[in-house]
Amino acid sequence: MCYTQNRFNALLSACVMSLIATAGWSQSLTWLGTLPGGSQSEASGVSADGSVVVGLATNAAVQYRAFRWTASGGMRDLGSLGGDWSWASGVSADGAVVVGLAYNAAGYGRAFRWTASGGMRDLGTLGGYGSRAFAVSADGAVVVGWAQDAASQPRAFRWTAASGMQGLGTLLGSTQSEARGVSADGAVVVGGVYGRAFRWQNGVMQDLGTLPSGNGSWAWCVSADGGVVVGVAYNAAWQWRAFRWTASGGMQDLGTLGGDRSEAFGVSADGAVVVGYAQNAAGRARAFRWTAAGGMEDLNTTYASLLTNGSELQSASAISPDGRYIVGKGWNAATRRYEAFLLDTGPRCTAHNGDVNRNGCVDDADLLAVLFAFGQRGSNLGRVDVNCDGVVNDADLLIVLFNFGSGC
Repeated sequence: MCYTQNRFNALLSACVMSLIATAGWSQSLTWLGTLPGGSQSEASGVSADGSVVVGLATNAAVQYRAFRWTASGGMRDLGSLGGDWSWASGVSADGAVVVGLAYNAAGYGRAFRWTASGGMRDLGTLGGYGSRAFAVSADGAVVVGWAQDAASQPRAFRWTAASGMQGLGTLLGSTQSEARGVSADGAVVVGGVYGRAFRWQNGVMQDLGTLPSGNGSWAWCVSADGGVVVGVAYNAAWQWRAFRWTASGGMQDLGTLGGDRSEAFGVSADGAVVVGYAQNAAGRARAFRWTAAGGMEDLNTTYASLLTNGSELQSASAISPDGRYIVGKGWNAATRRYEAFLLDTGPRCTAHNGDVNRNGCVDDADLLAVLFAFGQRGSNLGRVDVNCDGVVNDADLLIVLFNFGSGC
């Protein structure tokens, strides 16, 4: 009896430790701090592997500066074009190319493209004084944003080294447009024209419409293949709502976290995961992640174990192509300031035979791991979601039981 009880306790302890190791799988929250002497920062882009984050931060002179962060080098000030201010808005998949806005010595804001070897390059305008870059293709070759034309009207542009800056036109008789996102290959551009979201491809600008009975929309980002567009649109009650658009499904309202407002800023390469910010029932801004299976989830709730008392993730501005890394802005209670954050949610789900802890044997430890997580929902549940349907339920349990003893 004592032997059996001790054996059971040892097994249970081993299973619990296995569960902890599995559930905590590479999940981490990193506050990126500020530039020396600065007081705040926010992230706007992340490389494919999560190793590079870009955004803006204040320096000791209380100037906003574009930054590029790496775990080994920390936060680096990318400088400006001769003026005092700069902002980084996007980064290439490998983290080598950064784009954004920087002021020149004459006080005009200009779109820039930065590389370690070439520094910050002014991309010019469409005949006016100002411009701003918002996004860059996966290989860093295509940059999109807005630039003033000769009549000082902001126009969406697409830039390449070979062709320079080219205007993409407008819609609805408007004289203004702005590009905010670009597909991985640089062929599809999305943005807004006088309160209407657009999708541009092969020289044609498509009006994406609005939510039912709404009267305005704006596209912020597009999936790698250009098929899924996310952004913000008015609903019938004149409330801003995060949307996800596809050619087959049109514009879908992603809802909120209990409040009136939400905006979608980033989308994974396959278009399955959307991030942004939404108000909760108390009207507070919360970073969210949306999937078709799990709906809109508050990242503060899902990753509560990673947050210290009083810390909050307020907005998610970008997500890595595989959906693993999320960056944005939050309140770091430890430093008592608003800071950029990097959230590593762990590997995306891959369906398997029930070997939750990857030890080659489907056994009691795997069974307990699924049982302890039973009923949980989300897009990053890890291997306890055995069949990757976004919920830990009977189906996952049956897979473990069916394969019980396999490999042991």
